[in-house]
Amino acid sequence: MTCAALAVLFLFPLVWAAFASVRTDTGFGLENYARLFSSEDGVRFQHVLNSAVVSALTVGGTLVVSTLGGYAFGRFRFPGRDALFLLTLAILMVPYATILIALYVLLGWLGLEDSLLGLSLVLTTFQLPFSVFMMRNSFAAVPVELEESARVDGCTSFGALLRIMLPAVRPGLVTVGLFAFLASWSEFFAPLILLNSTDRFTTTLAVVNLRTASHGAVDYAALEAGVVVMAVPCLLLFAFLQRSYVRGFTSGALKG
Repeated sequence: MTCAALAVLFLFPLVWAAFASVRTDTGFGLENYARLFSSEDGVRFQHVLNSAVVSALTVGGTLVVSTLGGYAFGRFRFPGRDALFLLTLAILMVPYATILIALYVLLGWLGLEDSLLGLSLVLTTFQLPFSVFMMRNSFAAVPVELEESARVDGCTSFGALLRIMLPAVRPGLVTVGLFAFLASWSEFFAPLILLNSTDRFTTTLAVVNLRTASHGAVDYAALEAGVVVMAVPCLLLFAFLQRSYVRGFTSGALKG
């Protein structure tokens, strides 16, 4: 009963947004979505593509770095391993908004200012502490015998990682990838600071900047349509990957 009440509580804003997005002065229809995509300051296909590119780069970078880092922390012993792992987790205590200006300056030095690649690198950096933690515990939960048998058969450490360990920690990979996608797809503050060109705006910036009435008034019905457009990919992806996502939390991802 409690779970049902919580589900209703969390789903109510989404249901209300979906209802408001199709409600018009004359009844119900898709006029709000038409204004969302046809308004001069509305959402363009380029904005959706920008969000997709940023999310793909962020998910890919997060998976690669966190997999290698988690494998190293979970399987190898080296001087300063525990201290380095704690230092990685300590980054979670630093509000990322406090270092965005410094990162903006750093991206300028690297020639990546006002670019989707630079934004994805920043978002990947924000995801790494949690992702490394998840992957480290996922690898630590896999029996050592599996890896040892692969090495007996002639696999190197990297070969054992690709052939044996990655399939074994697939739920953890799904969890990390899903978190990275949700964070990058819906991120607003970092793109607001790091992106200047309108043609590089992500969907979140385009939706927030939506103006269709005089004197800068906000078309809230079109904004609700924008919220639904932003939420649909997240809902579909979560529904498709929910089994692996739950297993990532319940079958070893939080052990160790």
